[in-house]
Amino acid sequence: QVQLVESGGGLVQAGGSLRLSCTVSGRTFSTYTMGWFRQAPGKGREFVGGISRSGSSTKYADSVKDRFTISRDNAKNTEYLQMNSLKPEDTAVYSCAADSEINGSSWVPQLATAYDYWGQGTQVTVSS
Repeated sequence: QVQLVESGGGLVQAGGSLRLSCTVSGRTFSTYTMGWFRQAPGKGREFVGGISRSGSSTKYADSVKDRFTISRDNAKNTEYLQMNSLKPEDTAVYSCAADSEINGSSWVPQLATAYDYWGQGTQVTVSS
């Protein structure tokens, strides 16, 4: 049974920072490509970014590029999302996801359908 558990969400003022964590159990973490998605009220799920199995490749949505950074620690079975310069429009439920398919070492899918396992989500609220 694969489980993903996010932590680190909360309320922050615009311009502030938060770091989300996603800890994975149930299978060797280094075999997963990992992603972060978010969903704001009344909107669809949006790709935020992702990181390849080795951590050598990352991909970001244009809306968060240069503000958010994704990293992973395979020894701790954990993926991180460092969010800086937060804006009110970043308010959403953030979920981590794991893709178990073995693709190229730099492959990072952006479609939610590519991911097999999901966390329960953590709320991030940015006040203006």
